[in-house]
Amino acid sequence: MPILLALGSALVYGVGDYFGGRASRTQPSVVVAAIGQIVSLVLVAATVLIMGTACPSAATWWWSVGGGIVGALGITGLYHGFAHGDVSVVAPTSAVIGAALPVVVGLSLGERPTVLALIGIVIAVTAIALVSGAVGQHKHNTPPRIVALAVAVGACFGLLYVAFNETDPDSGMWPLLIARFASVPMLLIIGAAVSVRPARDRSSLQLSVVSGVFDMGANVLYLVAVRGGMLSVVSAVAALYPATTVALAFGLDKERVTKWQGIGLVAAAAALVLVSVSRN
Repeated sequence: MPILLALGSALVYGVGDYFGGRASRTQPSVVVAAIGQIVSLVLVAATVLIMGTACPSAATWWWSVGGGIVGALGITGLYHGFAHGDVSVVAPTSAVIGAALPVVVGLSLGERPTVLALIGIVIAVTAIALVSGAVGQHKHNTPPRIVALAVAVGACFGLLYVAFNETDPDSGMWPLLIARFASVPMLLIIGAAVSVRPARDRSSLQLSVVSGVFDMGANVLYLVAVRGGMLSVVSAVAALYPATTVALAFGLDKERVTKWQGIGLVAAAAALVLVSVSRN
């Protein structure tokens, strides 16, 4: 069941990220992220009230606040990357880093990855090089700074996965609500600091709302999954979200991949599978 929930999370994440990326072509990425986070705050607040779960411990609050901050920074960076680069480059690069980081954290805490996990990490690094253009000399529309941003985004998502794993399993949906308590004010402050204003475009604003709904749905599925399964397995499966995002980009935006990018995408998927299987 945790694996199925994680797969569901990946699918929902992918759809939400695609809509958020589309909205960021017109709206500043901070605006898109802020709208999405506000929408998800309302949804999860209603859920917590309905469930009636008791307020969690201070430790859960701290982990949730940290997860909310890095998660919001990650989603903002991801949307910016989608708006200024190829989805087929940004999404896989961020996903591989987001999947590998929990394994590294587990290692530092005393876990010992299997040979398959180590092979998966090596393949992941190779996949990043192929997809981002460092190997193969293929042409794409993604500047090096956006590739670097995708790596940072992946780190943020990896830390988010770790943070939610550390919350109290009996805290219900409180971690998601607490995360929004931290992320919404932060995004509003960032937006005010850089003087961004929403563009007068109804369609992109609607897409921002839709992305927020999908993002919260994915977070709920991930939180339930990680409480029933191992962090390394669940986070790796959840990191398969680019499959949906890239598929939508290929089908709706007519993005094209070169031979080397295709090999990199396959390698990224193989790396994620190896890391997942190795932790079973």
